[in-house]
Amino acid sequence: MTAAEEHAAHPRFAEALREAGLGDLLPRVRRFPEATRTAAEAAAAIGCELSQICKSLIFAADGVPVLVLMDGASRVDLELVRRALGAGKVTRARADLVRETTGYAIGGVPPFGHRTRTRVLADRSLLGHATVWAAAGTPYAVFPMTPEELVAHAGATLADVREQDVPAPDPGGGAAGADVREPTP
Repeated sequence: MTAAEEHAAHPRFAEALREAGLGDLLPRVRRFPEATRTAAEAAAAIGCELSQICKSLIFAADGVPVLVLMDGASRVDLELVRRALGAGKVTRARADLVRETTGYAIGGVPPFGHRTRTRVLADRSLLGHATVWAAAGTPYAVFPMTPEELVAHAGATLADVREQDVPAPDPGGGAAGADVREPTP
């Protein structure tokens, strides 16, 4: 492994990969000179479909952090997340809660290897691809994995939490605060 490959992933995430027996993924981590904070930026940099990007989004369910893994072309429906979790209220997590919970900044949150364990939901839409790409701990690095492996390593429960009644995704979309639909009161 070259020094560049070793440093493509965030060091904490690289260590999490090794501890999970996934060190062979490190050479497949791709680093880009420009940030890939949004799903659209990542898909453009990789040259893949927007839906092949796996967004790792942190929400608060009754105040407790929860991770939702969603394909890059879709938006999270908070009401469906609330129902899947049996929660009273689900809201978007603040940036400080995201960093405190995961150890990573918004735009670079990987699907696993977080500072703390959280409940994880993975939308079934991820399973529609042979390979998906997820953040490797920084807004500049991504890695490929089969969706089934990603769901397993994240300890996720499959759920249908994707917003169903929205027009085609905006190619510039995918920012952490812009890809959810607030539940109706």
